[in-house]
Amino acid sequence: MIERVGVVGVGQMGSGIAEVCARSGLDVIVADENAEGLKRGRDRVAVSLKRAVKAGKMSEGDAEAALGRIRFTEDLQQFADRQLAVEAVVEVEAVKTAVLSKLDLILPEDAILASNTSSIPIMRLGTATTRPNNVVGVHFFNPVPVLKLVEVIPSLATSEETKARAVAFVEQLGKQAVVAQDRAGFVVNSLLIPYLLAAIRMAEGGFASAEDIDSGMVLGCAHPMGPLALSDLIGLDTVKLAAEAMYEEFKEPLYTPPALLLRMVEAGRLGRKAGRGFYEYPSV
Repeated sequence: MIERVGVVGVGQMGSGIAEVCARSGLDVIVADENAEGLKRGRDRVAVSLKRAVKAGKMSEGDAEAALGRIRFTEDLQQFADRQLAVEAVVEVEAVKTAVLSKLDLILPEDAILASNTSSIPIMRLGTATTRPNNVVGVHFFNPVPVLKLVEVIPSLATSEETKARAVAFVEQLGKQAVVAQDRAGFVVNSLLIPYLLAAIRMAEGGFASAEDIDSGMVLGCAHPMGPLALSDLIGLDTVKLAAEAMYEEFKEPLYTPPALLLRMVEAGRLGRKAGRGFYEYPSV
């Protein structure tokens, strides 16, 4: 059973992964490049835990205990005793392989090196290490404390033991694991990204307003959130990177990022995290 976890990255995903691990009683170390990023990450976890207390999902004592199980550091060397480390950095292959290469030199020989990538093939990431048999994808979904699904993605080099340990780890967190083949996009994004891009093309072509497109899917198809609001929640830069990774692998036109998406990312209109995307979020 996994007891000691490391998380690299304190954005929405990294903070969420750290939180669910701590809420499950695990000892967690979170690493980031600078103190300011770590403070933002700690604040993000604290706010999320307070929200859970307010919703009656946990007591104040349990929330304080969970936060106390997380240590924040700029020093990856503190991962030397971790049984599993998850990289949750930006969805750029070169950045992820750089992190995994560093972890490879630090973690114990039998530790699992996991990637939270949403679209990059695990085989490519595993070859950046000396132990691709211990590298596996564990793709959580945002918001991590709320959504139950985690995709577990073994590569051709991933050992059966590593895959089984990764699935057990996911279940240890109270999540549902689905095992996906190692192809860009895996299960969920292979279905989701073309849907989001189709909605963006519809808005780009003036077929309907963003509000009406989203209302159509919420009220007409019983989706909890419309595709453009969901794109804002995911982050338009992340949608773009996932689409590009999938297009690179499959060369299918449905994965091509629309020009509107490219321009919005260039303009810094990245969605909720930037305060503006298809909608405005003045509280951000």
